[in-house]
Amino acid sequence: MQTAAGQRQRGFHASCSSVNGATRPQMNHHAPVWHTFCNLAGKLRFGALHKNNEKVSLMDNATSLPTGAAVAPAAERTTASRLKSIFSGSIGNMVEWYDWYVYAAFSLYFAKAFFPAGDSTAQLLNTAAIFAVGFLMRPIGGWLMGLYADRKGRKAALMASVLLMCAGSLVIALTPGYETIGVAAPVLLVIARLLQGLSVGGEYGTSATYLSEMASKERRGFFSSFQYVTLISGQLIALAVLIVLQQTLTTEQLYAWGWRVPFVIGALCAVVALYLRRGMEETASFTKKEKAKESLMRTLMRHPKELMTVVGLTMGGTLAFYTYTTYMQKYLVNTVGMSISDSTTISAATLFLFMCLQPIIGGLSDKIGRRPILIAFGVLGTLFTVPILSTLHTIESWWGAFFLIMAALIIVSGYTSINAVVKAELFPTEIRALGVGLPYALTVSIFGGTAEYVALWFKSAGMESGFYWYVTACIACSLLVYATMKDTKQHSRITTD
Repeated sequence: MQTAAGQRQRGFHASCSSVNGATRPQMNHHAPVWHTFCNLAGKLRFGALHKNNEKVSLMDNATSLPTGAAVAPAAERTTASRLKSIFSGSIGNMVEWYDWYVYAAFSLYFAKAFFPAGDSTAQLLNTAAIFAVGFLMRPIGGWLMGLYADRKGRKAALMASVLLMCAGSLVIALTPGYETIGVAAPVLLVIARLLQGLSVGGEYGTSATYLSEMASKERRGFFSSFQYVTLISGQLIALAVLIVLQQTLTTEQLYAWGWRVPFVIGALCAVVALYLRRGMEETASFTKKEKAKESLMRTLMRHPKELMTVVGLTMGGTLAFYTYTTYMQKYLVNTVGMSISDSTTISAATLFLFMCLQPIIGGLSDKIGRRPILIAFGVLGTLFTVPILSTLHTIESWWGAFFLIMAALIIVSGYTSINAVVKAELFPTEIRALGVGLPYALTVSIFGGTAEYVALWFKSAGMESGFYWYVTACIACSLLVYATMKDTKQHSRITTD
């Protein structure tokens, strides 16, 4: 009879295997790049005390699992254990997005550190180019992490994701400047951003899948909405850290070393998120799934309709989201003519209220379905994008700008609050993380990641209103998808509660 110690010695040896002593399958050949990270994630996941050869979970006895059991049966899973796992998954998502947005928020201050002295505009362009590299890596992250999550588990992939983000933040925080190590400085910055791009690209599909599978059927829309709650809160925290450091440090200190502080904070928070994610349960959907009989990519290609649905429903939503969040602050300054402080205040206030809307609308989708809410976003977005942006162009009142942007974000909430659960409900368990993550990451890179560039191109060409119509057209295309798709609440492929 195998002892628990023997099982422990053989478990987690070469990859992040399934939890609590389950036999570990071989590492998938599609994702060897994760080998080092997954070994560490597996060791951290094995967070349990052992006494008299019996495994005692670090979690409360009410939610501890016997050796050899990957997850409690659905009937025995308590509300408390669901909430604990959902909280841990959501907090990790917040930390990841904080680290992602900190780069953009502090690029003005660290650009001089990583590139040769001279033209400050060239330094910022180089920094922005590296930011774009992170976006280009997101589809690769969605592919690799999706494969890993569908092979080895949602929990294992979420831990590997936060490890990557932690590593990227530490590299940025600790890398000496160009004057000290020369060209190695920007090279290390690129490597750090590659790690962060892989992390964020993999985080979305895996966390959307995890939150949707972990939530009970009747609350799935509500709980999955916390993916965007934490995404927005990460952006707000990055903005808050910027404001605090600007108020407490001199400009010289920020340029010299102060810009490193938020990256150190991000790395430390990632360690906390890693600890919390170690205590998460694996979802019942994953532990009960049948073993894949063919490669996951081949299986995924058998679902072209679902893949195109993800692309279609994401296209207009992600473009609208990036237009009214990350680009809006620059729009208020460059087009409307507001001060930087006023635009920052408006952005922070509207983002906070936008964040609060997510669980409200997510919960509403549990009552009336997902499709009516998506259609409402599509119709209102198609009708009001041009009027809202055109009116903002000429607005002079602080409150006028606030209410217009808030109205736009209320409309966008029809997409952001439920898009994660809709995508997760489209796919069968064995390819769910990959099916959500890969097409989403590709679409975001094409439409969301380029939103600011396209807007500025139209502005430089003297046709700024052309961007308004571009956003409208993309939302209208998504509306066609919403109008023709089935309501995933009634036709969900998440069958395990």
